[in-house]
Amino acid sequence: MTIPKTTICLWFDKDAEAAARFYAETFPDSRVNAVHTAPGDYPDGRAGDVLTVDFTVLGIPCMGLNGGPQFPQSEAFSFQIATDDQEETDRYWNAIVGNGGAESACGWCKDRWGVNWQITPRTLTEAMKAGGAEAQRAFAAMMEMRKIDVATIDAARRG
Repeated sequence: MTIPKTTICLWFDKDAEAAARFYAETFPDSRVNAVHTAPGDYPDGRAGDVLTVDFTVLGIPCMGLNGGPQFPQSEAFSFQIATDDQEETDRYWNAIVGNGGAESACGWCKDRWGVNWQITPRTLTEAMKAGGAEAQRAFAAMMEMRKIDVATIDAARRG
């Protein structure tokens, strides 16, 4: 396997493999590529512990590093997932929140490992790109939501 030029590295306390396997089960074009164990002891683990996991999320190469609790995930990084309809929006939202995650506002949620996700229907992104009154109405509707309701965004776009 060729090493990609760019890889997103996600720091986990100790569950990089579990997170990578969840992502591979949840999203298309996602998989666990390799699991690597530590060749020696390190500050938050021992030789033989899973140290890194190479995985792909929706075609994006990633590496999970079991680095310990020093650097928790934050909203400063998120995966934004463009969805085509309410069914797809619900499927991803429910998978993340229903597996120990948490809801946030405006289409954001957090998985049980602290990684943030924006589950964003394309209709919302299209409304923002349209600008003007359409964007203002869709934005106002979104500000009242946790999970995005496609029908409500579509109605706001129409005015």
